Amino acid sequence: MTPRKKTVSADSSNPLSTLVNLWPYMWPHGRADLKLRVVWATFFLFVAKVVLLGVPYFFKWATDALNGNVDMAGLLPVFMLGAVALVIAYNLTRILQVGLNQLRDALFASVGQHAVRQLAYKTFVHMHKLSLRFHLERKTGGLSRIIERGTKGIETIVRFTILNSVPTLVEFLLTAVIFWFSYGLAYVAVTAVTVAAYVWFTVRASDWRISIRRSMNDSDTDANTKAIDSLLNFETVKYFGNEEMEARRFDSSMARYEKSATQVWTSLGWLNFGQGVIFGLGMAAMMVMSALAVQRGEQTIGDFVFVNALLLQLSVPLNFIGFVYREIRQGLTDIEQMFDLLEVEAEVKDRPDATTLQIRQGAIAFKDVHFAYDENRPILKGLSFEVPAGKTVAIVGPSGAGKSTISRLLYRFYDIQQGSITIDGQDVRAVTQKSLRTAIGMVPQDTVLFNDTIAYNIRYGRLSATDEEVSAAAEVAQIGTFLRNLPHGYDTMVGERGLKLSGGEKQRVAIARTILKAPPILILDEATSALDTTTEQEIQSALDIVSKNRTTLVIAHRLSTVIGADEIIVLRDGKIAERGTHQGLLEADGLYASMWNRQREATQAEEHLRKVRDSDDLGVIMRLAPAT
Repeated sequence: MTPRKKTVSADSSNPLSTLVNLWPYMWPHGRADLKLRVVWATFFLFVAKVVLLGVPYFFKWATDALNGNVDMAGLLPVFMLGAVALVIAYNLTRILQVGLNQLRDALFASVGQHAVRQLAYKTFVHMHKLSLRFHLERKTGGLSRIIERGTKGIETIVRFTILNSVPTLVEFLLTAVIFWFSYGLAYVAVTAVTVAAYVWFTVRASDWRISIRRSMNDSDTDANTKAIDSLLNFETVKYFGNEEMEARRFDSSMARYEKSATQVWTSLGWLNFGQGVIFGLGMAAMMVMSALAVQRGEQTIGDFVFVNALLLQLSVPLNFIGFVYREIRQGLTDIEQMFDLLEVEAEVKDRPDATTLQIRQGAIAFKDVHFAYDENRPILKGLSFEVPAGKTVAIVGPSGAGKSTISRLLYRFYDIQQGSITIDGQDVRAVTQKSLRTAIGMVPQDTVLFNDTIAYNIRYGRLSATDEEVSAAAEVAQIGTFLRNLPHGYDTMVGERGLKLSGGEKQRVAIARTILKAPPILILDEATSALDTTTEQEIQSALDIVSKNRTTLVIAHRLSTVIGADEIIVLRDGKIAERGTHQGLLEADGLYASMWNRQREATQAEEHLRKVRDSDDLGVIMRLAPAT
């Protein structure tokens, strides 16, 4: 598969490149309201920066007023406010600046969350577009954690890129200008060297920490995969008493996560310490310069505290530059796997000129079909057969002959390598997947239900169905009486994967769901092979009702379920070995007859064992019963 171009590169450490790549999320198309919020948030952000620069000035003026230097810099009108008024103005300015920042964050909140929603939705849709092959190979727990981290990472990147990077640069430039005009180029030079050293150290240290963060993410994904897999297979764990083994596997992954997470936090400590040393040295140099100037009478005490206050204010955005860089790099690390998922091409895609499938009669035709999951292991080798409209054709054969592959190809979960599959003469590759799958109903061998109500699972066949239609479908599937006897009826929860229901009950729900869909074409993929004989007979009668007057393809293991088929096709090694009616194939005395005889002998042996068991149980009961 040819991967498509990444939406965001994992190496996009350049803030401008990140901004370009993420612009569609920060400036969402068709959402004028969110764009307006971005504009207002940006406006209040810059206003807050301007207000913030007034804070050290009020601090300086209050200090000089308290020190009696009321004539400094010709600012007599300001000092006429009085020292107390200046102190109050200093604190009010700080409060105003905090309020503006909070207003900015509140305005931008919906923009950030919309970006998260957009990316999460895009990923979810993409997951459903990917092929069955991808989903058979996936690890659900790891996949969910990748998506979770990715959506959080995109929020971090979007928020910090638009709200902090450029304004922080502006604040640094304004601070440099103030130092230049008020105190000379020497102060600007020290500030520039401090900032340059600070940024260089931050970038190098953050790049070093990325590999540690990636290792922590891998360990976290592995631990979550093992936990979800173990919980999904709860019964299997209990069957074999392997709780301790599962706990050890999970703890082993968590131990690796613990080690990586510890390294992440330790490295963060060293990063913060290094930043503190660099900025502390720069501040010490400028404070000494100012102190010497005060001693020479060139500056006032107010200037000394002004330099200190301005540097402290600069330390906040400067520290934030490091924080933003770390967060963006870590965010990119978190989302790189998510974007790797978005890079995976769908194996089966609609053609640009795909049309809607038009069902006239529902006749199916396989013509010289060749297919292999792996090119070195062909499954179907030139298969050709037809399922006439309204007729039932059964596909039987030994395991590995390619029976279930036929149903997957008809649903177009995979594309064939050679030949054609048509419905009413229309190649399934030339029509849209949605219209194709709308026309086909499936009752699988292993029915998996959503962890919701029985009504929800039946209505899943046609979401617009009324309660009356759901009830009618349940009656046809012979599950209506069972549901009416439940305390909560159709509102009964079926549990994870439907495990609160028996195999027969789940199959009936699946049949009801297919009845509600009312498709012209029906596939029964070994729908009764996992059931006991009595339940099989009950389900089979329901399936006979469903398949009446529909084009039906039956994939069967138990031959007793296909006796009434209009034609039976016997597969062996991906080719048709025999075909005909049940009676005709028995008379031919070939592979089908051999399979029939073996299954009949197995059924007779099972029946004999059941009678013996029942007889033994009766003997035990008679011996234990008290004499009368």
